Amino acid sequence: MTGSEPRPVALVTGSSRGIGLAAAEALAREGFAVALNGLPDDAELPSAVERIAAYCVPVMAAAFDVSAIAGHDSALAAIEAELGQITTLVNNAGVGVLRRGDMLEVSEESWDRCFAVNTKGMFFLSQAFARRLVARSKGALFHSIINVTSSNAVAVAEQRSEYCASKAAAAMVSKTLAVRLGREDVAVYDVQPGLIATEMTAPVIDAYRERAEEGLTLFPRVGRPEEVGALIASLAAGRLPYTTGMTIPADAGMLVPRF
Repeated sequence: MTGSEPRPVALVTGSSRGIGLAAAEALAREGFAVALNGLPDDAELPSAVERIAAYCVPVMAAAFDVSAIAGHDSALAAIEAELGQITTLVNNAGVGVLRRGDMLEVSEESWDRCFAVNTKGMFFLSQAFARRLVARSKGALFHSIINVTSSNAVAVAEQRSEYCASKAAAAMVSKTLAVRLGREDVAVYDVQPGLIATEMTAPVIDAYRERAEEGLTLFPRVGRPEEVGALIASLAAGRLPYTTGMTIPADAGMLVPRF
């Protein structure tokens, strides 16, 4: 990228670790300026910024809670003041259940927590970003919203029913965004990771690894965050032209129907 070319700018939520950080790295390799997001007290965010800065692209910490809707506009404004107009929003921030178990015992607190971050926060941050896009000239750069939901938007995990419900709702948000933003020339994608080795899945990943090796996934292994990150970066770079509204399972074929 030459100095005269406009640089794409990405905000990646929940990007101090895991899939979010892997996506930020892949975007940095593509030449994106990157705003890394975590909670205001996220101790890992500064080191994540240093990691992305090693790619010699503009980078900043954007510390805010995606579930705090009133702060979205000011957060976006601060990013654009430092990095330039945002071209790409990667909604990756997510939380799991407070306690795995029988759905008949799910607490209102756990339900509300999943929906506040996984669905409501994603919806309203996308809305705030989309309003900015609609109100301005976007130029020649590719613009997109990439939502990281889950294979549990489709497949039931009985002990995490509230998480599944929040991700299914988020998947529908992706579709409605794609319909609304198509006429604005903004692409929307729903990436649905399967068995990925992250901090969130660490307590159960060994069990899932064994099941993958036994045939749960078509590739007999669990996935790596950098594999999902590479997929996200490919979408953000516009390497799937004339596409939007797509659901992309990053699950090694786990949900392919089989007899």
